Formats: sequence, C-alpha cells, structure tokens
Amino acid sequence: MRYRLTVLTPMLVGDGSKLSPIDYMVWRDQVNILDQTRIFRLLARGSRLENYLKQIAKAEKLDFASWGGFAQNFAKRRVPFEHPSYSAYWERLPAEQLHIPTFAASVAGPYLPASALKGALRTSLIFKLADGRALKEVEAALASERPPRQPGQLAEERVAGAPSHTRMRTIALADSAPAPQASLKIHLVRVATLERKGPRQFELRWKQAPRGSVEARRIEESTPQFAEMASPGTVFEGEAAERGFLTQPEIARALGWRSPLRWPDMLAIANDYAAAMLAAHRQYVTWSGLGTLEESLGRLERTLEQVRARNDACLVALGWGAGFLSKAVNLAVPEEDFRRVLGQHPLYARALRAGLPFPKTRRIVFLDNRPAALPGWAMLELV
Repeated sequence: MRYRLTVLTPMLVGDGSKLSPIDYMVWRDQVNILDQTRIFRLLARGSRLENYLKQIAKAEKLDFASWGGFAQNFAKRRVPFEHPSYSAYWERLPAEQLHIPTFAASVAGPYLPASALKGALRTSLIFKLADGRALKEVEAALASERPPRQPGQLAEERVAGAPSHTRMRTIALADSAPAPQASLKIHLVRVATLERKGPRQFELRWKQAPRGSVEARRIEESTPQFAEMASPGTVFEGEAAERGFLTQPEIARALGWRSPLRWPDMLAIANDYAAAMLAAHRQYVTWSGLGTLEESLGRLERTLEQVRARNDACLVALGWGAGFLSKAVNLAVPEEDFRRVLGQHPLYARALRAGLPFPKTRRIVFLDNRPAALPGWAMLELV
C-alpha cells in the first residue's frame, strides 16, 4: 500500500533549519543559496578567503556589490519568490527578520517526513477520543504542588495510550520519496490578529515585529515573514501499511484497546477533525472580515465533502504555520472548560484574560501579494 499527499495550500514541513542572511543572496527575484564549501575551496587558492571570512563574521547580509558573482555562479539551489514584488520587501527588512525556514530535504531533494504526517493523524485521534475526564486530570495536575512541564502529554496518553501501546501502532507510514525541487517557492506570510470593537465584535489587524499591530488598511506596514514552502499541487508519495498482527482481536484486548484502529477508521477520524478546524477558521474569517480567504476555505470545504464520500482519503493540516488548532484539541471540549484549564498555565494566562477568541492570530499566506490561504492543508490518499 502507498500513500499520496497532495498539497492544497502552501505547506512547510521543515527540519528545524533556517537560512541566515549570510547563507544566501537575493538576485533576480530568487533566493540563491550559496554552496559555501565550494566557495571556500575556490577562495583558498588565492588571497580572497581571509577577506570573505572576515565579512561573513561581521556582516548581517553579504555585500552584493563585492560577492554577488557567487550568487550567480556558486548557488547550490535557487528558489524563486512566489511573486516578484517580494524582493522589495526583503530589501527593507532588518537582517534578524530574514532567517528563512526551509523545507525538509535530503541529498535527493525535498521530502515529507512521516513523523509530521503521523503526528497530524495522532492529533485527530486524540480529538476524537478526548473527554471531560482527561481534562479534569490535566486540571488537577496543574493545580498540584509540582505541576508537570508538559501537561498535555497526560491527556494524550490518557486517551490514545502511552508510546508502548498507543492505538496508532496499527498503522505505519514511511518518509516520502523526494519531490521535484521546482515545487518549492519562497512564500510571504503575514500574521493576522483581532482587536475588540464591542461585544463579540472584532477588528482585523496585522502584526508588526517585535510587537504591536497595524490597521487592516495599512497592511504594507506589517512585518512579513518568508518561508520555503511546497506550492499547491505538489505531490508526495511514500509507503503505508497496516500491521495485521496488531489488528487481531486478542492482541487488541491484551493492549487495552476496545478495538484495533484500521486505516478507514483513521481517515474518517481525520476528516471529522478537519471539519471542526475548518468551521473554526470560517468563524475567524467572519470575525476578522478577511473576505480574501473565502475562496480558499470554500475549496477546502468542497474537497472535504468529496473525500468524506470515500474510505481511502482525508484532509489534514500540518507543518509550520498550520497553527494552534492543528496541534491542540481545544475544539473537542467546551470552550469555557478549556479556557479555565489553560488559564492555569503561565504561557497562556495573559492571552486568555484578554477575553478575545483563542487563538486570536492566524498566519496567512499571500499569493500574488494578496492574503489568500491558510498554510499547511493537504489531501492524504491511500493508493
């Protein structure tokens, strides 16, 4: 059995790496990632290596006038901006905001790590199985004298099982085969947020770094982010399996499962979670007035309707930018209970006291320099 994951909105599943402004140069509306090893070998033959090392040591960006030839001749990868206008934004930003997260890649090219996909499916399973008892256990743990550093792990193991006997053991996924390098582009992302105007009335604003926000009409003054993302239509394929030994009823009972988890069950659960997330995003669009997302959300909702009629496909949200909703199961419990419990954690207490929708921000991907999509959505099919 194999799986096929088709990217529906720009998606970044990274390996934790970022390009610093001295790792690349922008030339001809593309990011030219320098082959530093090759450059060092070339400069070591003459007297320019010492000057180059000195500039790297003190520079925030490489001086294009002095070293721009390397961008033309010694780039190991060239990744275009999604829109030519992004070069001007890049020029205006300070160096500390020009670190570009990159897509996971091997020597053969960009690929989808199986851990990212299986993590998204596991979150769906926890959403399906979460109940009030698990939330009460987390609340009690947070109120104890020694609260846990990772309280969510308690609820996760409570509903899906500890790693040794998790219900996810019945299904297996492998890293995908490499996708074409041309499927990656440097996308521009801005962060939308909400500000209260009245009871259940909110106003759209755009975040500025390091803090603050600007009105929706002054969007050009907000701080953009750049990320290397797979474009819509990109396909990742890899091996999938179902461990038949673990699906035997007697084995499932020994592991404490009511029933073994099969692929059709997992896909249906993932679709339920996708529907809950899309409904929450639809509400956010209503609050914020971000009408430019209507078309993208509509396409995702129609795709979800189509795959729900099948037993071999689902929608998932994963990777960088997919947001809090794709990694937490607050949609599975009453909002007032979730706020009460999460409010005990110092990281979230201040945000919850404001009384705004939680989370109040969304990363928005721009296409053709217009806010167009929520990142990270894809369709998973078994083939």
